[in-house]
Amino acid sequence: MADDKHVDNSVCSATALRKATRRLTQLYDSALAPAGVTVTQYALLTELVRRAENAPTVTELADAMVMDRSGLGHTLGPLERDGFIALVMNDKDARSRHVVLTLRGQALQKKARSLWARAQKQFTDAIGIREAKILQAALLSIAHDDRLGPLTCR
Repeated sequence: MADDKHVDNSVCSATALRKATRRLTQLYDSALAPAGVTVTQYALLTELVRRAENAPTVTELADAMVMDRSGLGHTLGPLERDGFIALVMNDKDARSRHVVLTLRGQALQKKARSLWARAQKQFTDAIGIREAKILQAALLSIAHDDRLGPLTCR
């Protein structure tokens, strides 16, 4: 990494990760601003593009994004309001709804993709392609490690 001259001596992994998350969120949100989406919204739109033929339920999407349903709901609200997604009742279970990307949402994701790519390049240029791949693998491993869920009283 280019600049290891910081004087932050935090020993808490969560604190270090949150600081890095805030820095990267600023980078990606500013890059995506011309499209009118945040990096979280872009990630949701991209997940829906990836699942185009098999629209996930709200619960499935929350699980895929490692979000709780209420947090996901807050992020989906503006996307639904603005016509980028639709919540469609499940034919087999009226209690669940599928999150469907609309044509307008597909166009938004496509427009935002090049803006996202610029931020992604700025990030990899700053820390290096190899380091970025190692970091991404480590972060995804952490994100999907069930051993790291909430502590339970025993």
